[in-house]
Amino acid sequence: MNLSFFDQFMSPSLLGLPLVVLSMMFPLLLISAQMKQWITNRMHTTQLQFSYGFTKQLLSPLNTKGHKWSLLLLSLMLILMSINMLGLLPYTFTPTTQLSMNLGLAMPLWLATILIGARNQPTITLGHLLPEGTPMLLIPTLIIIETISLLIRPLALGVRLTANLTAGHLLIQLISTATFFLSSMMTTVAMMTATVLLLLTMLEIAVAMIQAYVFVLLLSLYLQENV
Repeated sequence: MNLSFFDQFMSPSLLGLPLVVLSMMFPLLLISAQMKQWITNRMHTTQLQFSYGFTKQLLSPLNTKGHKWSLLLLSLMLILMSINMLGLLPYTFTPTTQLSMNLGLAMPLWLATILIGARNQPTITLGHLLPEGTPMLLIPTLIIIETISLLIRPLALGVRLTANLTAGHLLIQLISTATFFLSSMMTTVAMMTATVLLLLTMLEIAVAMIQAYVFVLLLSLYLQENV
């Protein structure tokens, strides 16, 4: 029984082909084709408004040098949100529940922000390791602590995204299993658990969008310290 709960994190296949490839192709349907008209359709207008609002809110604390990251951060936000949302569909697989994938996204981007700071403003970047006005006796200890906190950032990014999505998927799996078994024995309780399952699914949709936003927001905060 315990193994069956974690089977949802295995990539399903059909006729020997992994279905995760098919699920990751669905976001391409959301991309509108280029049009020659001045006035586009509502779908394209909604996408433009979302992209503009997100980019404006995310990059407003950054200076002009950090605005070069706008396309990368927006693309990362859209792909994470699409993968998280598509993972809630039946017979699909959520790649972002795997720590290896999340670390593969977090590590290079975090390292890029560090290298940019080390190249453009090395003094300020090293100054983050030691707060101003620190007593002389605490300087070695604080440098070690700040260095560890700096190195643990990509791990925190990956673990946060993995843990939140995994916990939600396991809860949905547990409640849906309870609803299935109680439907033949206790109909009233099964209806209550089905209501809880519906509310939890709505909550998981919100979590899927929020966690994608939090991942990109934290990357923008790391970038803000180094540009």
